[in-house]
Amino acid sequence: MSENKTVRFIITRQDRPDSAPYEEEFVIPYRPNMNVISALMEIRRNPVNAKGEKTTPVVWEMNCLEEVCGACSMVINGKPRQACAALIDQLEQPIRLEPMRTFPVIRDLAIDRSRMFDALKRVKAWIPIDGTYDLGPGPRMPERKRQWAYELSKCMTCGVCLEACPNVNSKSNFIGPAPLSQVRLFNAHPTGAMHKAERLRTIMGDGGLANCGNSQNCVQSCPKGIPLTTSIAALNRDTTIQMFRDFFGSDEV
Repeated sequence: MSENKTVRFIITRQDRPDSAPYEEEFVIPYRPNMNVISALMEIRRNPVNAKGEKTTPVVWEMNCLEEVCGACSMVINGKPRQACAALIDQLEQPIRLEPMRTFPVIRDLAIDRSRMFDALKRVKAWIPIDGTYDLGPGPRMPERKRQWAYELSKCMTCGVCLEACPNVNSKSNFIGPAPLSQVRLFNAHPTGAMHKAERLRTIMGDGGLANCGNSQNCVQSCPKGIPLTTSIAALNRDTTIQMFRDFFGSDEV
């Protein structure tokens, strides 16, 4: 019976950003339809480890609880994924939870995603508008383009693709797959194309496309199934065209 079953967790913890990580084991009662988030909530309600010792509640991030916000990303049994979508019944025990090491650890499973947001700023991942007057409904996109652009817009900045990518590490300036895909998304928008050349020149430099090793881990791990490698291939073509325009001169800036 479910009330007699338990779930065993081994959680990598870290008290401060500059302290050493350590493992702590927890055993909690099993309930049907549990996911990793509900298990962490149970540990927070009763922070007692497997030795019966009172401990501090595990720190992690969450928000929507329905795989939309991307906040609860962590490494679960060796794979980066969303904790809210990780069902206990589908995981091998003991369930190991670790923070994503591509990002600085704040505490326990909570990480600092500033690296991703800085990259989005760098590539101008937004639509420039003049807010001083009503722009109306704005330009329309062709349906064929809108369909694939919608798929790219599903990115929730969860960081899973960066964690899975072997080229995103402390020794590399690679901005990662997600910001690159956003370049393609905003370049496709009729108004966003205003900064198309600038975005392409940005990813032609250090930390851009040249740092991608085409391991394709990103597209396999993306929880939204975003065609990241397709975007990277398209950007390789676009940057080549931009390079020739810059070399020979063009009316487009």
